[in-house]
Amino acid sequence: MLFYVFMAEIHIFSLGGIQEDGKNLYVVEIEERLFILDAGLKYPTSELYGVDMIINDISFLIENKERVVGIFLTHAHDDHIGGVYNILKEFNTPVFASKFTMAVLQDRLKEENYPIEKNKFIIVNSKSLLHFKDVDVRFFDVAHNVPDCLGIAIKTTDGYIIYTGNYNFDQNSKINYAHMYRELAIFAKEGVLALMTDSLGADSDQNRGTILEFNLRLRNILSQTSNRIIFTLFSSDILKIQQIIDIAVSENKKIAILGRKTQRLVNQAMQLGYLKCPNENMANLKFIDEKNLNNFKNLLVLVTGERHEPYFMLQRMAKHIDRLIHLEPTDTVVVLTNPYLGTEKMAARTLDIIYRVTTNVKEFKANLLPESSANREEIKQMLNILLPKYVIPVIGEYRHQYALRMVANCVGYQDDQIIILDNGDIATFIDGKYCGITGSVPIGEILLDGKAFKDVGDVVMKDRELLAEDGLLMICANINPKTKVLVAGPEIITKGFVFSNAEGDLSAEILEVFKKVSIQFLVNKFINWSEYKNALKTELQHLIYKSTKRNPIIIPVLISTDIENSKKVTK
Repeated sequence: MLFYVFMAEIHIFSLGGIQEDGKNLYVVEIEERLFILDAGLKYPTSELYGVDMIINDISFLIENKERVVGIFLTHAHDDHIGGVYNILKEFNTPVFASKFTMAVLQDRLKEENYPIEKNKFIIVNSKSLLHFKDVDVRFFDVAHNVPDCLGIAIKTTDGYIIYTGNYNFDQNSKINYAHMYRELAIFAKEGVLALMTDSLGADSDQNRGTILEFNLRLRNILSQTSNRIIFTLFSSDILKIQQIIDIAVSENKKIAILGRKTQRLVNQAMQLGYLKCPNENMANLKFIDEKNLNNFKNLLVLVTGERHEPYFMLQRMAKHIDRLIHLEPTDTVVVLTNPYLGTEKMAARTLDIIYRVTTNVKEFKANLLPESSANREEIKQMLNILLPKYVIPVIGEYRHQYALRMVANCVGYQDDQIIILDNGDIATFIDGKYCGITGSVPIGEILLDGKAFKDVGDVVMKDRELLAEDGLLMICANINPKTKVLVAGPEIITKGFVFSNAEGDLSAEILEVFKKVSIQFLVNKFINWSEYKNALKTELQHLIYKSTKRNPIIIPVLISTDIENSKKVTK
């Protein structure tokens, strides 16, 4: 519960994105109005079995939907826009984004069958100025690895609150730096109260590759390779994809983009002209058969996808089960996809499979790839240009926030000017002065499985963990409820579990437990099927753990079978 007094009061908090990598969602509250900055998702790590994505619990926003001014988006990556549908399906509110970001967002909303026409979607750019009573919202261009990225500046009576989104200062990026510096200088001149800055690159202690260096390395590879060459990229790396296309065109290569039709981000970029490739250089691959192998020498193949998809496609190619490309010893494979959390094992396994076919593999490590987030020196540059009164590290785990604190210390900021928050913490500013963390808002995570937009829940996740680690044991039997006689079974069925110990097979002991428990329930006038199954489950768990030190999921299946009436009902 937030309390207000008659003075200039501002609250800043996050529902996600702080002390974690993903599901960025920040809220600036000014005079009871809520400005939502980004709304993303997070991809699961390997221990979250079957979970496809994680989004924020937005109960607070739903309860206060009348106070929401709108959603302001920085760029088109899932960790910044993947949770917008979660908000819009609960209540309508205007969405503000650049042309490319908006196109990607609307395409995904259509996939979820969201009625686009029922909400306001407003395209903005670095020249846009939005008025909300005594609060103005402006935007400024930033360099990132997708087109049309924006930073957001909210002007209040106490100064600007600036949210950078992901950014860097790579001077080889094709953005109007002169215009960006002028905008940042204006913000600094008028006064910046708080800078909410990307902290993901703050702990990097090594120089990263620049776009120019990356370009030179690509040119060397393509100029020295005469046979077919295969690149792997994430579909979000639009600028890298364009660089490879430009170099391939200059080398007179034919280009095939696999995943272009299915990977919506790449498809949108090509439709809107952010990703360009001359028609004469596009290769139209046909399915492999006895007459067609798609292995002509001047072919360059771009394998695009999200998270694990490039690795999965490479494995199919190496195993010769892909419909378009079969990897050959003469092929060169260039890996530009550093694995996400949860895909490290698959990435390592993929490289091993590729090397069995071809040793012409060039893997770009992180220090050779252009970084999408600001490094230490670039963070210092942003701080020195804007000169904010307070610094709030966002977009990153705690180690990144702490590293940004050290960076800020280097350019003269004291610890009391650097505000390290956790999700839900409310940072309060009154009359331009930071008053500390004055409360909290409810936060949480929703685990999504497939298209079902519903929390998977702790119980389901625990069951999946048990299935993955210890397997399943099912014991089935048919029982006549009138005569209290066993008609058929019991039959023991297992999946992922071997019921044996050092002394031998456990089946005899399992059947003995079944007999002992059954005697207790079959002597009564009526069978309590629920208690019968629970008792079986409990006794079998004790036996199996004592004998094997494992806890498989145990499912007793007892079928009431009345032979006289030839009727079966599963209990």
